[in-house]
Amino acid sequence: MGISRYATAHWEGDLKQGNGRLDTPESGLMDAVPYGFNTRFGDRKGTNPEELIAAAHAGCFTMALAAKLGEAGHAPEAIDTRAEVDLSTEGGPSLSAIRLKTTARVPGMDAKAFRAIADEVGSHCPVSRALSAVPITVEAELAGG
Repeated sequence: MGISRYATAHWEGDLKQGNGRLDTPESGLMDAVPYGFNTRFGDRKGTNPEELIAAAHAGCFTMALAAKLGEAGHAPEAIDTRAEVDLSTEGGPSLSAIRLKTTARVPGMDAKAFRAIADEVGSHCPVSRALSAVPITVEAELAGG
C-alpha cells in the first residue's frame, strides 16, 4: 500500500519577466503561492523549488529520525532540523549540495549512538533516497550535551 500526494504549478510569461503560482489543493497549505525568477534568484516574496525541497527534506528526515530513535528505545522529546539546499549555476543549473543540521533532546542517549542513527537516516529517509544524486551531509547534535 502506498500514498500519493500532488501539487500544481501555473506559469505565465517568459523566464525572467513571467511568474507562477503553486497550489497544494489537498492540504490547502499553499494557495496561489507566488514563485518566479525573482523569488528564486532575487528578493521578491514567494517561494522557489530549492526552498520547497529543503522543507520536504527537513520534514522527512525529522520524522524518520524520530521513528528510528523510538525503535532504538529512545523516544525524542524534540527534534529541530534545518535543511539547506544549494543551487549551482555553473555548467547549467543543478542542485549541488544539501546539508541537514539537526539538534535533538533525547533522554538517556549518548552522542555517538545519536550520531550513528542520524547518519543512517540522512541517507535512507525517502526524500534523501530520492535526492541521492546530490551530496547530502548531516550535522547532528544532542541538545545540552
